[in-house]
Amino acid sequence: MLILKTIKSYVIISIGIFMYAFAWKAFLIPNEITGGGVAGIATVLYFVSGAQVSTGITILVINAILLTIAFYVLGKGFGAKTIYGVVFLSLMFSFLKSPEAISGQFNESDKLICAIIGGILSGAGVVITFMQGGSTGGTDIVVMILNKYYNTTPGKVFLYCDMVIIGLSYFINHDIRTIIYGYVMMGVFSYTVDLLLSGNKQSVQILIFSRKYKEIADSIVFLKKRGVTAIDATGWYTQEPSKVLIVLVRKQELNDVYRIIKSVDADALISVANVMGVFGKGFDIIKTSKKKKKLFK
Repeated sequence: MLILKTIKSYVIISIGIFMYAFAWKAFLIPNEITGGGVAGIATVLYFVSGAQVSTGITILVINAILLTIAFYVLGKGFGAKTIYGVVFLSLMFSFLKSPEAISGQFNESDKLICAIIGGILSGAGVVITFMQGGSTGGTDIVVMILNKYYNTTPGKVFLYCDMVIIGLSYFINHDIRTIIYGYVMMGVFSYTVDLLLSGNKQSVQILIFSRKYKEIADSIVFLKKRGVTAIDATGWYTQEPSKVLIVLVRKQELNDVYRIIKSVDADALISVANVMGVFGKGFDIIKTSKKKKKLFK
């Protein structure tokens, strides 16, 4: 059973890496659009050298250094999948040909569209790889290391790390538009990563106003296994004492809570608000850097 689970994980990682490499080969490299990360550096060297430096070899060499860091900081499991991801990505960049049936459909005026499509596909590929504990190397490793110690979104890390790398794309053809297209691709890529990778972690706060608050609270606790807080309230129009229920759930659980509430009281008043973060049992864990506390006398 464990072997099948491991094989499935590596197959999914392969699909994610293929999507990432395909985005570069079909939409970005043919249009001289440079993104971030090691793939971005490899692409810059590829064009500056007149296609003499292989993107696959460059990716493999640069990631060899980063793999050592990932192995010791993130553990052997991550290191094994990272090694596989880097090698497979290098093979994809070395042997995967640019599909003329796709790249040939776009011309000079379609670079913006290619940057957007490339950003979406490559971002989705990275997320698929991340969700299986893998990595495409480069900036991905930096993201995983920071996420181990800090509460930061992956998209922002990609954004900051890749700004300088994309700036180097100016040396491809000394055209400022190359940098602009690269930043467009980076923005779309970062947004896609955050949307897909962090979307399921988003939480909402629900306020429930109903005379049947006890039945609703019992149903939510019993059916959703989520905590409910009841606070005293007074309806100012009726001057009747009542309770307001506060419930915190993941965004994907919201429809289930709606159904529970409406099944008990179809006239219940519900207020829903997005929250920046929920930390504690059943939600996220607060991550802080391990710094030594200074002692003051």
